[in-house]
Amino acid sequence: MNNSEISIEVHNLTKRYGPITAIDNIEFEIAKGEVVGFLGPNGAGKSTTMRILCGLIPATSGTARICGIPVSTQPAAVKRLIGYLPETNPLPEEMRVLEYLVYRGQLKEIPRRRLRRRLVEVMEVCDLDRKYRRRIIGGLSKGFRQRVGVADALLSEPEVVILDEPTIGLDPHQLLVIRDLIASLRGRMTVILSSHILAEVEVSCDRVIILNQGRVVATGTPEHLRREFISETIYELEVKGDQEALDNVLRGVDPDLCPDKPWPKKEDGFYELTLKTSVRDDLGEELLIRLQRNGGFRVRSLNRKEPCLEDIFLAATKRGWKDLMPQSPSDGVEDSAKESATTGSHKSE
Repeated sequence: MNNSEISIEVHNLTKRYGPITAIDNIEFEIAKGEVVGFLGPNGAGKSTTMRILCGLIPATSGTARICGIPVSTQPAAVKRLIGYLPETNPLPEEMRVLEYLVYRGQLKEIPRRRLRRRLVEVMEVCDLDRKYRRRIIGGLSKGFRQRVGVADALLSEPEVVILDEPTIGLDPHQLLVIRDLIASLRGRMTVILSSHILAEVEVSCDRVIILNQGRVVATGTPEHLRREFISETIYELEVKGDQEALDNVLRGVDPDLCPDKPWPKKEDGFYELTLKTSVRDDLGEELLIRLQRNGGFRVRSLNRKEPCLEDIFLAATKRGWKDLMPQSPSDGVEDSAKESATTGSHKSE
C-alpha cells in the first residue's frame, strides 16, 4: 500500500502504566476511506489505542501517524484531522443542541461561513434538524445524545473519525440509525469504531482488528478471519430414514461427515444431526442429491451454518491467551514462586 493511500500507521506502539502494559508492540495500517472495527474483551487496549491516536495520551514507545503526521511530535496538527467520540460522551446538559454544536465548531476554529454549512449538513445526517436542534441536551434520550456526539465528531469534516463504543446502550432502531450513518462515511472518511456488539461490527466494517491483553491477535476481513480461525464447516440436517443407510450416505460424501452416536431422534422419527467436516468446499448439494437418489429418506431441512464473528472472536482471543501463557508448566510455577517470594519480602519489610 502506497503512503498516499494510508490514513493511519501504527508501528510497535506500547503504552505502560507503571508495571501494567495496556498495549504491547501493536502494529496495523488503515487505508483512506476504510471502516475498521476494533474488537476485544474489556481491558484489551482498544480505548487506550484510540486515545493515543487522538493525541490525548502519549505512548510509552513506538510510532503512530495520522495522514503521515506523527502523533507524538505534532499532536495539535493531528487533532485537526480527527473527529473523536469517546465511550463516555461528556455533553453539557444545560446547553441546547445547536448552541453546543456552534460552540464546538468555534473551538475547532471552523470559519463562520463553513461552520454554518456544516451545521446544516451534520444535523441532517444525524437527524437532529427540525425540532431537536433547539432541545436542551439534558432532556435527550441516550440515542439522541449519541447522535449529538457523532455530529460533533463529523463537524470539521475530519480525515479520520474515531468512535469508541458508539452504539452502547442504544435500542434496535437507534442502532440502525448509527449503522446507516457509519455506512454513509465509507470512502469519504477513515473510520475506526470499537464495539461489543459483534454483529454490528460485521455489518458496518470492511475489516476487523481483534485485540487481547494489549496485543493484536487477528486482523482481516470477516471472511479472511473465518478461513484463518474456523477449521470446521458445520451442516445441520433434519432427515428421516434408516440409520445405517444414512450413515453410508454421509460417509460416501465425506468420511468425517458422520456425527457421533447416539443420534438425536425426535418423536416424529426425524433425526436432527450436526455434521462437521474439515472440507471447505460446499458439500450440501452433493449430500442432498445422494439422499434424494436413495429414495428412502425424507429431508426436512439442510443448512450450512456459517461461523459468525462471535465464533471468530472467541477463537482469536483463545489463541491470544495461549500465546500469552508460559511456554511450559515449570515456567509458570517458577514465575509464581518468584512473585510469591517477592511479595513476601515486601511484606516482611
